Amino acid sequence: MRFSAPRCMGTAIAMACIGVSVATQSLHNTFSTYSFQPQRTFTTKSPESTILSDLLLDIRGGAQRKRGGRTASLYNTSKTSNKTATGKKKVGGAKEEKKSAVSDTLTKYKSILPLTRIYITMVGIVTLLGLILGDELSQGLLALDPIRVMYGLELWRPFTAACFLGPPSIGWLMNAYYLFEYGSSLERAFGTAQHLLFLLLQIGFLSVFSAFFAQPFFAQSVITSMLHVLSRSMPNQKVKWLIFTVPYWTLPYGLMASDVLQAGNAAAALPHVLGILSGHLFFFHKNIWPKLGGEDWLVPPDFLVRRLDADARNKSKDSISAALKSRKKGKGKKLGSS
Repeated sequence: MRFSAPRCMGTAIAMACIGVSVATQSLHNTFSTYSFQPQRTFTTKSPESTILSDLLLDIRGGAQRKRGGRTASLYNTSKTSNKTATGKKKVGGAKEEKKSAVSDTLTKYKSILPLTRIYITMVGIVTLLGLILGDELSQGLLALDPIRVMYGLELWRPFTAACFLGPPSIGWLMNAYYLFEYGSSLERAFGTAQHLLFLLLQIGFLSVFSAFFAQPFFAQSVITSMLHVLSRSMPNQKVKWLIFTVPYWTLPYGLMASDVLQAGNAAAALPHVLGILSGHLFFFHKNIWPKLGGEDWLVPPDFLVRRLDADARNKSKDSISAALKSRKKGKGKKLGSS
């Protein structure tokens, strides 16, 4: 069966028209089906597009995008913080933390009782001078020398000898802690004026003892004298020493034994022995001698008490007046009435 070329071309054109009409009809049916069911579409912006849009807004005159939604809390600047939204520290956060640490340290330093604070400060200054000058110069300038004190009027030597604990080390830290602990306890118990008299007497006693036994420094002896007076004030109280529970009066001797064992030399006991002797001189004349009928001559002058312990006296007066006001007033009874 033969087909001519015009007839074949016409048949192809007819079939193409039929296909176009069928496709058009299907598209029409599709749009008619979804024309009354609109669908909502969501578009997400990438971080690059957000940064680009913010840059364009800035270029166009400083317009700002209104921030809100779920991520609005990231842009909240009502509370200042040292961290950014990603959790990293700000550029100035380290400086603020350093300022807070320094302020806390200064607050703790100022909270120390005044005389103990002065003593600890002098220990730090003398230790720093010893580091700067070296061993030989510090011995020549800071050590106790009775000849130079009496004839050269180098009156600072007893005080520097009472404040020098040696170069910084673990032992230095432990002695500084003991000085703070025992000094604060004595100053709190005696008062600042009485504690000042105690320290001056200890420096005087220990200057004589140390000159006799050729001891250039006696800060360790001052600490032992503080501990001895505290331990004699409450001798039977149980305290912890290392892993043992011992009576308080044995603690100075325990510290002396530990220093001797650590140094491996019996000469390390001499500063503790001198401290126990000088501390017992004060304790005997302050607590034992008045009970035997003697006079307590270790009383600070009134001007020192008024100057240094004015707050304590005002507090005691307030407590006495409050106690008197709280007493109930009664009508009383006549004499001879039952």
